[in-house]
Amino acid sequence: MQRRKFMQQSLLAGGGILASTASMANIKKEEILDDNRPFNLAYGIHDGMFKNHAGPDFVDQIKFAYSVGFRAIEDNGMMSRTPEQQQKIGDALAKLDMKMGVFVNEFDKWPLSVSMTSGKKEWRDKFIQYCKTSIEVAKRCNAKWITVVPGNYDRTLPEGYQTANVIETLRRGAEILEPAGLVMVLEPLSDTPELFLRYSAQTYAICKAINSSACKILFDMYHMQRNQGDMIPNIDKAWDETGYFQIGDNPGRKEPGTGEVNYRNIFKHIHAKGYKGVLGMEHGNAKPGKEGELALIKAYREADDFLS
Repeated sequence: MQRRKFMQQSLLAGGGILASTASMANIKKEEILDDNRPFNLAYGIHDGMFKNHAGPDFVDQIKFAYSVGFRAIEDNGMMSRTPEQQQKIGDALAKLDMKMGVFVNEFDKWPLSVSMTSGKKEWRDKFIQYCKTSIEVAKRCNAKWITVVPGNYDRTLPEGYQTANVIETLRRGAEILEPAGLVMVLEPLSDTPELFLRYSAQTYAICKAINSSACKILFDMYHMQRNQGDMIPNIDKAWDETGYFQIGDNPGRKEPGTGEVNYRNIFKHIHAKGYKGVLGMEHGNAKPGKEGELALIKAYREADDFLS
């Protein structure tokens, strides 16, 4: 089916949701844009990823992403958007039957400071309040997963005490989020050695200690390749406590195929294990402009073609 006909039949018929698609009218009918098959996995785009094809408005980018096969988004900065913007995004996702991936619980702005690890009441209270706010945000944008990062090491405390402080704070958050059906996903990172949470095994142990459906692992494959490697075996070991995946090739943190990670094999493995959630595309485009956006779509088609 040609892309123009597909857009008219599948989207414009849905209550005028694509009234703003005039910005896409001049897109060339290149073969890659005419391929509107849904991907095998729910790869989640982020704001700005398709701005050269769809324009600066995130909702227009979501519609464009749908037209080339993507069925999910994620938005780290959702909590910073106005309630009206959050609702607009949620409404668009609902009409397109797309999934909302993670947004970040912004109780501790980057660069992260010593927070949960310290055990201080001020940080615990702040986190609990942001969990309550997250529930309202999630309702507007149809979200289920919320990214949480415990912060930096507290070098005044032994690591065991820091771990206990993190577990206690996260338990309080889980008590708030679990009744709402939300899941905080803990993300081990590689950006700086000062970050407390760095490995999947470490995060797995914390999730087991909290023992709640509202606390799982965010397995960011870019960070885990940098920190520990051995990707598929570590995915298997952490599987029962993993709630979400993120993507980024290494080095460079760009789309699959630009670095050393064999994403085709990893996607095939995750699909075979029955994963139904979102895989957030938390990476940049390797090339600028429309050419870079087309290259990104092509890279995902190639990595996602694991059933042939």
